Amino acid sequence: MAESTTLTDTRTLQAVELIWREADLLDRKEYHAWNELYAEDGIYVIPIDTLTDDFDEQLNMVYDDARMRAMRVQRLTEGYAISAVDSAKTIRTVSRFVPLEVTDTSISIRAGQVVVAYKRGDHDVWASEVEYVIRFGETPADDKIVRKVVRLVNAEDVVPASGFLL
Repeated sequence: MAESTTLTDTRTLQAVELIWREADLLDRKEYHAWNELYAEDGIYVIPIDTLTDDFDEQLNMVYDDARMRAMRVQRLTEGYAISAVDSAKTIRTVSRFVPLEVTDTSISIRAGQVVVAYKRGDHDVWASEVEYVIRFGETPADDKIVRKVVRLVNAEDVVPASGFLL
């Protein structure tokens, strides 16, 4: 464990600001800019088994590397997929940040996330614990998400389809 794992550590604050920027981009459906927040080797995962870290050997709702993220962004922005044409309006709240490991080059941090989605008069609520690994760049603008794991609280139940990213 690193020497400083508090929320007042500037590296932790830098990571929180990136996480909030990601949430804002997703709510505004700025998917190309969202994808730019990820490192080339970054992954975005929504596992079904909320206890696993072996995403290669388990079934996942989403397991996107750079190629799959690019394809997802293309589907969401070209307007040909029904999920993009009639997508929900969303508002994300990301909070309860717990730094797990902080070094000069990266941070591992856990947070709680609630996404409220509105579509055709109905609201859906998606609650999850999210784990991030962020690699620090030369400047905060160069920081990249290396890993984002969204562990839905109801992942093992029937989960309604979402036409948006969590």
